[in-house]
Order: sequence, then structure tokens, then C-alpha cells
Amino acid sequence: MKLQMYGIAAAVMLAFAGVAQAQTTTPADRPAARTDGSAAGSSTNRAERKAKDAEEERIEAAYKADKAKCDSMNGNAKDVCEKEAKGKEKVAKAELDAQKNPSDRNQRKVQETKAEAEYEVAKEKCDDMKGKDKDACQKDAKAGHERAKAAFAKRNASAGAGAERRPATQGSVK
Repeated sequence: MKLQMYGIAAAVMLAFAGVAQAQTTTPADRPAARTDGSAAGSSTNRAERKAKDAEEERIEAAYKADKAKCDSMNGNAKDVCEKEAKGKEKVAKAELDAQKNPSDRNQRKVQETKAEAEYEVAKEKCDDMKGKDKDACQKDAKAGHERAKAAFAKRNASAGAGAERRPATQGSVK
């Protein structure tokens, strides 16, 4: 009997302690309610957005600087330089997206963007050549691009192999 009384007394004390704690929390301890429906953590989102904007501006500035270096060149060397600058910018933007939102899809986009940039530069370098040399150069560029695309497909297939598909059964609706 005494043991039951002690148990009841302890339960009542814990209940009162919880009520007392709930009454002593200040508004500063609770997240602020917003009229626009956004969470109190939106200041964190704003800071992240500002950081991403700053990084995008840095990428843009680097592209402009790289492109400015090309202005002193002429002919195909200038074209190659500009393709390299543009490719570098595209890759940096894809990497920023992948860093901000890491996913298999964004990582794949980074790899595809790199391959596209390399292909564009390789094709531009071929423009300096003539005849059979130019044809061979373009074939090599195309073959390298196709190898890169095949590597993506192989990586994606092996990454997706872990997910099993259920075979369709007779009478099931597709």
C-alpha cells in the first residue's frame, strides 16, 4: 500500500513539474509565428541564398575574366579560348547546383556538363586543321564524347541495379 502511495505521489509531482516547466517557457524559446506562413528558420534560408548568389557572382566574374583574356587573341585560338571559358562557367554552375542540392541527378549533370564542355572545345580545336586531319580530329572528339556518355549510362545502370522491379503478373493493371 505504501509503495502505491509513493508511486502516485511521484507521478503527481512529475505532472506538476511538467506544467510548471511549460508555463515558464518564454516567447524567445519558441519559434516566432510569421504572418507570411514561412518558418522561423527562413533567416537561415536567406543566408544560404545570399551565399549561393555570391558564389554565382564569383563564377560570373571568373567567366568574364577568362573571356577578357581571349580578347587579345585572334582567329581560332580566340574561339577555342572562349569555348573553354564558357565550358568552365557551365561546369562551375553545375557543381554549385550539385553542392547546394546533392543528388545523383545533379552529380550526373556535372559529369554530363564536363563532357559537353570538353567536346565543344575539342571540336573547336579541330577547326584549325584541314582535310583528313580535321576529319580524324572530329571523329576523335565525337568518339571521346560517346565514351563519356557510355560511361554515364554504365554508372547509372549499375547504380540503379540495386533497385528491384516487380514483374507484372497476369491480370494486373499496368
